[in-house]
Amino acid sequence: MLRPVGYLNERALVLNRSWYAITTTTARRAISLVYADAAQIICPTTYETHDFESWVLRGPADGDRVVRGVSFVVCVPEIIVLGSYDKVPQRSVAFSRRNLYRRDGFICRYCGRRPRTDELTIDHVVPRSHGGRTTWENCVLACEGCNKRKSNRSLIDAGMRLAVVPRAPNWSWDEELSGARPSWDRFLPKSRAGAKSACGTFR
Repeated sequence: MLRPVGYLNERALVLNRSWYAITTTTARRAISLVYADAAQIICPTTYETHDFESWVLRGPADGDRVVRGVSFVVCVPEIIVLGSYDKVPQRSVAFSRRNLYRRDGFICRYCGRRPRTDELTIDHVVPRSHGGRTTWENCVLACEGCNKRKSNRSLIDAGMRLAVVPRAPNWSWDEELSGARPSWDRFLPKSRAGAKSACGTFR
């Protein structure tokens, strides 16, 4: 049984059987999948694959993050590859403050100003008190001044207009992961050719 430490909540990249990035999961879940022989761990430096036993026997190197079981020490996996799943799920970009900042370019969508980040707020175009939902199509970045001016009113009542109609971003979900971990980048779209090469070398 693994001790409940913070490392178990870190994210691991999940590849399908064709070494195509499909999602992320917690380190705890990744270790469980490998232990159940449903996946293998990919070494982030050599791209060799390991089952649970060989990964434990490999042992930690200096600086590796580890978790301890009752009778073993295991390095936290960064990448796992599933043994049988070969589909590529359709995924939309998760709605989050970070992704909203990226979509709107840190610009107030009412006045077009680019204030400091701490002066930006998230405004519901249709206020929540009027039934507005927290969605890509109903949320925009607004500077503090525009947010106060609009307040809890509709655009018509506030006499304001949007510079751009808000829509869901058109980048792929795995673009969000670029730069999250150096070991992941090889398997993301911009370098997927490298992933295929690794697949041919290390499978």
